[in-house]
Amino acid sequence: MKYKTCVSIAEDSPIRLKKTLKSALKKSDYAEIRFDFLKAEQIPKTLEMVKNELKKSVCTLRPKTEGGKFNGSEKERIAIIKLIAEYNPFMLDVEFNTIQKNRDLSTYLKSTKTKLLVSWHDFKKTPSFSQLKKQMEKMTKISPDVKIVTTARYVDDATRVLQLYNKKGKTNLIAFSMGDLGRISRILCLYLGSPYTYVSLGKPIAPGQFSVNEVKKIIDIKTR
Repeated sequence: MKYKTCVSIAEDSPIRLKKTLKSALKKSDYAEIRFDFLKAEQIPKTLEMVKNELKKSVCTLRPKTEGGKFNGSEKERIAIIKLIAEYNPFMLDVEFNTIQKNRDLSTYLKSTKTKLLVSWHDFKKTPSFSQLKKQMEKMTKISPDVKIVTTARYVDDATRVLQLYNKKGKTNLIAFSMGDLGRISRILCLYLGSPYTYVSLGKPIAPGQFSVNEVKKIIDIKTR
């Protein structure tokens, strides 16, 4: 079985983003483009610049309330998300809370036939398994592609998140824990059925993130 990776890209200029994206896709199956690191007015131009690479890109526009950098209004953010959808990327990552508050956005995204990755993050802790399971069930009603990420304060936290793979059914689940204590879950999730794991080109974009080279070395050792 071939395990896949997705390089997270967080650049603050369109030119650097395109250059990094091309480098990332030479080493990785997919790339996550963090559009929230750009200024809002740069995003339309950037989409045109990288449109040929979008078929292998997970597009994200995180607001500050969800650990991102986008500081415009929510109305402006929704408009940009709709614009990204029109380019039909490999996947469009939209927060569960955003979809809950903007049901018309979900309807619009379905009309564009964009593959929606519904995501939910807990940046402080890892809830109980029953809470995680309920959260996943709510999310799968919106899309079969679900991402659940928590913060590991104890080793058991990472184990608890990985238990969701026993309950995933037909869901394409990406679930792991951030932080040093959750780091191993970024590898183990691949063996439990995650379609890919998030990596960096070198400098971590998120706490506990491995580089693409580190993941390849670990997997090579395990598959020998």
